[in-house]
Amino acid sequence: MALGMIEVYGFTTAIVVADKVAKSAGVKVVAIDKNKPANADKVEVPLVMAVKFEGGAAEVAAAMEAGKAEAEKRNLFITSKIISRQAEEIEWFAHLNALGKDKLREPENEDTEKE
Repeated sequence: MALGMIEVYGFTTAIVVADKVAKSAGVKVVAIDKNKPANADKVEVPLVMAVKFEGGAAEVAAAMEAGKAEAEKRNLFITSKIISRQAEEIEWFAHLNALGKDKLREPENEDTEKE
C-alpha cells in the first residue's frame, strides 16, 4: 500500500485538498494533521496542515496530482511526498495526527442503536 502526503497552509485548504484527493482516485484519506510553523508570525497563514492518504501506487499518484493542483491553485501548497511501499512497522505513524478528537474515524455501524 502506498502513502501520499500533501502539506498545505490552512485548515480550509487541507479540507478542500482532502476532498479533491478522495474524489479523484480510489484512495482513503487516513489523517489530516496540523503543525504550527516556527515562523508562524511571518507567514500569511500561520498553520501548516498535512493531508495523508493511502491506496494503490497508481491511485495515490493520481490523487497526489489532483490534490497538489488544488493547493497550488490557491497558492497554499508547501510540499508533497509519496512512499510507494510503506513498511508495516511505520504504517501506524501515517495515521497519527495532532487534531485530537477531531481525527478521522470509521462511520458508526447503522445497525447499532444509540442510547
